[in-house]
Amino acid sequence: MILNKVKTILSEQFSVDEDKITEETNISEDLGADSLDVVDILMSLEDEFEMEIPDEAVESIKTVGQLVNYIKANQ
Repeated sequence: MILNKVKTILSEQFSVDEDKITEETNISEDLGADSLDVVDILMSLEDEFEMEIPDEAVESIKTVGQLVNYIKANQ
């Protein structure tokens, strides 16, 4: 459920087919996210999951799977 929502947000942000986004997808390298993209993604995720993601956590999150695990652990 969380993975599907994250994939939907990322696919809309980067105009990528949801099927091409997996837990192993690297947000920067595979999707081409720059720092502004990351801020936009975080705002969307924070709204969707009604939570705050601190900057320290963002620095350690590189893949979609790590992002999903962070959301699960902190929701």
